[in-house]
Amino acid sequence: MSGFRTLDDLGDDLSGKVALVRVDLNLPMKDGDVTDTTRVRASAPTILELSEKGAKVLLLAHFGRPRGERNSTMSLSLVVGAVERVLDKEIMFVPEVAGPVTGQSVGILSDGDIAILENTRFWKGEEANDAEFAQAIAAVADFYVNDAFSAAHRAHATTEGLAHLLPAYAGRSMQAELEALQKALGTPERPVAAVVGGAKVSSKLDVLRHLVGQVDHLIIGGGMANTFLAAKGVDVGKSLCEHDLTGTATEILEAADRSGCTVHLPYDVVVAKEFAANPESLRTCNVHEVAAEEMILDVGPAAVEALADVLKTCRTLVWNGPVGAFETEPFDAATVWLARTAAALTREGSLVSVAGGGDTVAALNHAGVAEDFTYISTAGGAFLEWMEGRELPGVKALGG
Repeated sequence: MSGFRTLDDLGDDLSGKVALVRVDLNLPMKDGDVTDTTRVRASAPTILELSEKGAKVLLLAHFGRPRGERNSTMSLSLVVGAVERVLDKEIMFVPEVAGPVTGQSVGILSDGDIAILENTRFWKGEEANDAEFAQAIAAVADFYVNDAFSAAHRAHATTEGLAHLLPAYAGRSMQAELEALQKALGTPERPVAAVVGGAKVSSKLDVLRHLVGQVDHLIIGGGMANTFLAAKGVDVGKSLCEHDLTGTATEILEAADRSGCTVHLPYDVVVAKEFAANPESLRTCNVHEVAAEEMILDVGPAAVEALADVLKTCRTLVWNGPVGAFETEPFDAATVWLARTAAALTREGSLVSVAGGGDTVAALNHAGVAEDFTYISTAGGAFLEWMEGRELPGVKALGG
């Protein structure tokens, strides 16, 4: 991920230049209103910097899955107001991404003005990464900036194709993401720990296989830990468990042994007979004492304390997924404890902590420590594919 150009390479005067900037405007909406502008705020520094340097800024983004057809419920015209509020600037909406209308719109814009082009996925050429489609978009611009790491795992016309047709640069959000990921698994300070949680092993098989060869400590939590416990002969009762994957779990444990990676599974757990807030059947027990009618819903306090001690010996942490059913009290306890430990170590300067994924961000916000981590990625699929060790087309096209 080294070798990509950034906005620093563009110079300070971009007057008269036209910038095509790929951003993430796939915003959550309810009753016609945008409910979360996190993704807009992430790209705001890039957009405003280019505008302040005098460039005409054309924003490219997808919205939903229109599958190559115009759909008024997925028009980016719906998010213009929200983007204007975040940037505190007037924005032109252009109902096309290429052709005469786009060219005329660029002619109307003054230096420093910003426009949002229509949903790129209204055209089949976007997801097909069609060369002619990309060339038609590129025709109006002088350079291309990708500030949407969340879409970098897609080889689409506006995430990958344009980078081969115009001078290409990483925006500030993309730059920060790539630098953080490089610190976490590219050239990390060791020892390195990874926390991987979530419901199912099947969704993170490739992540686990990759990490056991990259990290020194692999902490497995959430429902997927039950599958690993079952692979080791533990009766997990009614717990969420993919019994058909115990053989795969055993293979991952054996690969970890070969590469010198220590896998940490809970040895005490919080169980209940029903999944509900503060159930009467709640108790903590050794993993070998889970009754047939009970389900494991969180890591126990003794195991969490031991895991916190592991983090204190590490210099780098990568985190994806909660270690318990954190949405429901008291099964958030282990996730909160571990998150607060990582946050404290980060504040002290002894740990580089990088986290990503929707549930992870929600869990860290719940623990009140999101601001304390070194970096939190809001990208879902792209972050997961990076953790799997895959090459991301949108990043590769930037030269990184």
